[in-house]
Amino acid sequence: MLSYETNVLAGSDYYLYTSSALAKKLFFYPVCTGYFYYAPGYQLRRANYDSFLVMLIKQGECLIKIGDHLTVVPKGSVVLLDCYAPNQYETKKGYEAIWLHFDGPLCRSYYEQITKSFGNVLLPRNSQVVEQILHNIYNTFRNSDQIKEENISRDINDIMTELLFSNSIKDVIVKTQQSLSNTISYINEHFTENISLKQLAEEASLSPFYFTRMFAKETGMTPHQYLIAARINCAKFLLKTTALSIKEIAFNSGFSDESNFCTTFKKWELVTPSEYRSPLG
Repeated sequence: MLSYETNVLAGSDYYLYTSSALAKKLFFYPVCTGYFYYAPGYQLRRANYDSFLVMLIKQGECLIKIGDHLTVVPKGSVVLLDCYAPNQYETKKGYEAIWLHFDGPLCRSYYEQITKSFGNVLLPRNSQVVEQILHNIYNTFRNSDQIKEENISRDINDIMTELLFSNSIKDVIVKTQQSLSNTISYINEHFTENISLKQLAEEASLSPFYFTRMFAKETGMTPHQYLIAARINCAKFLLKTTALSIKEIAFNSGFSDESNFCTTFKKWELVTPSEYRSPLG
């Protein structure tokens, strides 16, 4: 079915399901599932919708209201909501998500245990598993495949089990910031050495891709740019406070040779090292 909600973009669709009496008594069961593209300005507020919601943010970010607070939900994280209670989510930048409303006799017990430990915004230990299961359920309906309630119940159970071993997004952010702070200190202490991106990422206990993205968000520079900035700052200090030769300063600042140093310095400072050292510089 196509959505007619304001600020839900074309290409979004959803599928409703009415479960059997047996499924409602014994199983986890789907209520509806969908894949939506949300435009900036989308907002949903409702007093209740008798189900629980699991939503994986594929792109962009949304905001959910928990109590009196809006919580940012970034790409790659999962929202788990009790929609029996008032619930609200919105977006300023737009986002893309796959979601499932579901219910069952054990839902509340799972929900309370998960949110008590990790809150409503989660980073699953294996997000690929959660994503794959959500896609399997969604595609079952989208492709009009035969609905086997026992299989979908097992799939939802697997999602909830994965969420039991999640990380709180707040804890991850704090740990990441601490790791980046330690890495920045490491660069400032070892900038004269040959430091690789892989080495820095390992220092922060992050993947190179995620480390680069988070480092740039935190400092406004890539790790390589920050390393060069540290070397340039050292060179500027030595140029102004010592009588060392340009070549000596190049090596003492971590550059591999004088030519590379001079080229990089001119690019960053718009003057040559000699011009910077000049009393008029």
